[in-house]
Amino acid sequence: MGFKVVIPARYASTRLPGKPLLKIAGKPMIQHVYECALNSGAERIIIATEDDRIAQAATSFSAEVCLTSADHQSGSERIAEVCRRYGWSKDTIVVNLQGDEPRMPAALLKQVAVDMEAHPAASVTTLAFPIKSRTALFDPHVVKVVTDSSGYALYFSRAPVPWHRDEFLHERSLLPADACYLRHIGLYAYRAGFLQQYVEWAPSWLERAESLEQLRVLWYGGRIHVSEALETPGHGVDTADDIRRMEAHFKGHKND
Repeated sequence: MGFKVVIPARYASTRLPGKPLLKIAGKPMIQHVYECALNSGAERIIIATEDDRIAQAATSFSAEVCLTSADHQSGSERIAEVCRRYGWSKDTIVVNLQGDEPRMPAALLKQVAVDMEAHPAASVTTLAFPIKSRTALFDPHVVKVVTDSSGYALYFSRAPVPWHRDEFLHERSLLPADACYLRHIGLYAYRAGFLQQYVEWAPSWLERAESLEQLRVLWYGGRIHVSEALETPGHGVDTADDIRRMEAHFKGHKND
């Protein structure tokens, strides 16, 4: 099957300005992300950015670049512009690989694209993996997802959902023995036609409350299919501490 990968990369960042260009083991972070995508089997990989500095860096390692509007509020909006500018058909499968995920396994990009092809009723496909610790469950930076019996998302939240009423009433240090909590991975596949519809929708109050863009899909009746990830990805980059951890990882990996 054929699919495309678009990597939205924005220069502005509240906590880490110029984040895509920060060096990790001698390379800008965006290059590590791009190299993840190279091994996914995608037929085309495009870095989408509003910033000339990111575009120049991407060109230096031979990546294809699309300069987009600076007015976009999300990566999905940026990708929708790429789809329009390249004239991709409405059935084209596009994977959104965020520009701050330098440790995303390439196999997961293919997995989420294959899942999209296998679920024609889905507006979006994404991945998750089991939560094994109470710390992760109660961490608001860890996004949780609840699915129905067919694997379609019911809700995403930063809160520990579902709330295990009886267990958490008395004991919150351990996970309930029969619980199946899922951590969402911020990797998505869409069809290009759906993206054009999505960007016309106004953000819902749920999306604003949780600061989770995918809730807009559920609010307007779209369906998101969630599969368990074949591999566990490393954490993305949000803080300076994350950069230091990535540096240690890549240097250690290089020495293996």
